[in-house]
Amino acid sequence: MARPAVILVGADKGGVGKTTIARTLLDYFGAHNTPTRAFDTESPRGTLKRFHPGVTEVVDVNSVLDQMKIFDTLGNAEAKVTIIDVRAGLLSSTLQALNDIGFIESAKKGQITFAVFHILGPSIASLEEIAETSRFVGDASYFLVKNHINDTPFFEWDPVTYDSYFKQIKRAEEITIPKLNEMACEQVEVAGVPYVSFVANKNAKGEASNYSFVLRGYVRHWLGNVWGEYDRVKLVDLVSPKTESNVRQVASKASAG
Repeated sequence: MARPAVILVGADKGGVGKTTIARTLLDYFGAHNTPTRAFDTESPRGTLKRFHPGVTEVVDVNSVLDQMKIFDTLGNAEAKVTIIDVRAGLLSSTLQALNDIGFIESAKKGQITFAVFHILGPSIASLEEIAETSRFVGDASYFLVKNHINDTPFFEWDPVTYDSYFKQIKRAEEITIPKLNEMACEQVEVAGVPYVSFVANKNAKGEASNYSFVLRGYVRHWLGNVWGEYDRVKLVDLVSPKTESNVRQVASKASAG
């Protein structure tokens, strides 16, 4: 039986596009037939739920009752991957709460797969969050996500400063999210549908729509690059590790073919 996986998506700084990343993760796991649920902590009105209403519940991450909704149900939820879209400014405090309730200790013991997607913006203030959050991460998979929401470079002008922060955590991996064409981004927001639905020209009801062929092409290309980054860090294998039985089955099918 696969152990449950939790992916925390957040930042202590606002305006870095964390919900965008959560949306791409839901699309990615959906494309890989990996049952996934999400919790949107932008209570009472969640942005993530607007795009993925069928699998998303809005919660107050500071509420003990809502924390119970998330973590007391990990073992018996149909979806074995849980994505938590943390409201801006609450990443460190959420990690502290997870530490206090023993969640991080359970992850260290291998009872839960835990990953943190720390979304960074192009500023020193965003980089300085790493020192604060890294002390909670422990053995979790820690992804430093450079999200290019605009054309501002990510510290490449100052390698010393860049390395001093990014090399603080030995197990951290970098993920680079390219900038999406602004007009395409705006049209997906107006449509209020997942990226994969926009690309497929489907509205919120799953019916054929009339989105721009050109803008759909930009979103398709961008989403392919984002998913390429997730493939590179073997994200599916992280949340659904191949067991010895799985490997034997794949090998058997290959030899039979």
